[in-house]
Amino acid sequence: MTVVRLAAGDAAPPFDLDSGQGPRLTLEELERDHSRLLLVFYPFAFSPVCDSELAELAGMQEELAAAGTGVAAISTDPKYALAAFAAERDLRFPLLSDFWPHGATAQAYGTFDDSRGTALRGTFLIRQGRLLAAEVGPAGQARDFRAFLAARSPHH
Repeated sequence: MTVVRLAAGDAAPPFDLDSGQGPRLTLEELERDHSRLLLVFYPFAFSPVCDSELAELAGMQEELAAAGTGVAAISTDPKYALAAFAAERDLRFPLLSDFWPHGATAQAYGTFDDSRGTALRGTFLIRQGRLLAAEVGPAGQARDFRAFLAARSPHH
């Protein structure tokens, strides 16, 4: 597989994915009601690091919404696992399933780990179909979403 390296200014790859909480969603639909979209790839629902990261995002959701930033998270889990995960953890932002074709969206964003068959920790800030920022980190290491966003704030 060719590793895709996305950077600020690149077009955000489009997608159309099943949601664990409802209908399929596209990148365009997710962007529609927000000035920016924080798109987060994570390896597994119900895993300790992913649990803590998504709980952090849930805790930031009001603050992000007030700043015009929407949130969506993508894993290669099936939509039914994501539905259970969202319900159990009371996650109110979209959890999207990149299950089939397996990892195609993660591959397009350069966040697919071929050896494990799962997404890495990719963090993307998108506005009007373009990447404002992109970071991809290892599967086992938690991210600091506040630091990621603060470094890309219009005030800095």
